[in-house]
Amino acid sequence: MASAAPKAPPLPLLRALAWFRDGLAALHRRMVPGHIALLELSTIGYLTQATCAAAELGIADALADGPRQPADLARAVGADADALRRLMRLLVSGGVFAQRRDGSYQLTAISQSLRGDAAVSLRDLFLLLGNDLHRRTWTHLTDSVRHGRSQWPELAGMGFFEYAEQHPEVGEVFDRAMTSVSSLASEPLQAAYDFGHFASIVDIGGGRGSLLVDILERHPSLRGTVFDLPRVVESLPEQLLGPGLTGRLTFESGSFFDSVPKGSDAYLLKHIVHDWGDEDAERILRTVRTAMEAEARLLIIEIVMPEHHRPHPGKVIDLEMLVNTQGGRERTQTEFGNLLSRSGFVLTRVVHTAAPDCVIEAHPAW
Repeated sequence: MASAAPKAPPLPLLRALAWFRDGLAALHRRMVPGHIALLELSTIGYLTQATCAAAELGIADALADGPRQPADLARAVGADADALRRLMRLLVSGGVFAQRRDGSYQLTAISQSLRGDAAVSLRDLFLLLGNDLHRRTWTHLTDSVRHGRSQWPELAGMGFFEYAEQHPEVGEVFDRAMTSVSSLASEPLQAAYDFGHFASIVDIGGGRGSLLVDILERHPSLRGTVFDLPRVVESLPEQLLGPGLTGRLTFESGSFFDSVPKGSDAYLLKHIVHDWGDEDAERILRTVRTAMEAEARLLIIEIVMPEHHRPHPGKVIDLEMLVNTQGGRERTQTEFGNLLSRSGFVLTRVVHTAAPDCVIEAHPAW
């Protein structure tokens, strides 16, 4: 049985720990010869790919009931025993799994999240990261930097979202991976922002509805609507409607470039705006603006790019947007303010959370 999602530590504590961790890493890089530090950086991708292989093989799920001897584990996941031993040697050294004195392998706190049934599971995210198409786009990062655009049209003949629409198996992996990321951010969002003062929320591009369902479960008087493409929404009612949600949760399909449901108190866009360049992002926001009444609020949940030079997840994800979307990017607070102003909104405030995401709150300009 999966354990409950852990509570997020206080934001000041997380910031202090991150500062301390980044400082130690910077100190290490300064104390070793430059070529050694560079060589160490070159190995990071190997551990990531090995973790992707572990996700695809289902190793964490096979260890969910307890430690297993190498030969038994190899049989359980359908792998060559010697090759699996070599894979696990790297993963154990990286702390992903652990090996006991009797030679058996077991889960660690890290690999618990590779289980498909974990409260916060990242298995689908690693399946996406290890996917051949995803690796291929990053192989062409140099071309994307040279030309300032994704190479998807050259590689697949179309953009990623169009490709996912025409290849449901790819779209399914992507949707599950994004649901994984959404579940990871839900607890920090709920702790930092009070959704309870609204009567109704529309989650635009809400995917499988995980975030909105979590919000509704915590606020019994709140009503919500998941709005997404028809292929996403069509199977959601039978999956999500249950005790406490029937009559409070509805589903509508369409394109946020054309129209969205009208008359709600709040409009939520989580990880939507960063998928698009400024022109398309303005089109989306203007569509939402048309549906909103004067007192309604727009809630954009995205990473707000920091101005400092320390490590930050947004700096990685920004390049992910470059190689995989047509114009998508992470934005600074100033860039969000300008984008909102051009789209008919006024930026009210930015609420930081214990996760990389922030809540960017805005209201219609009149």
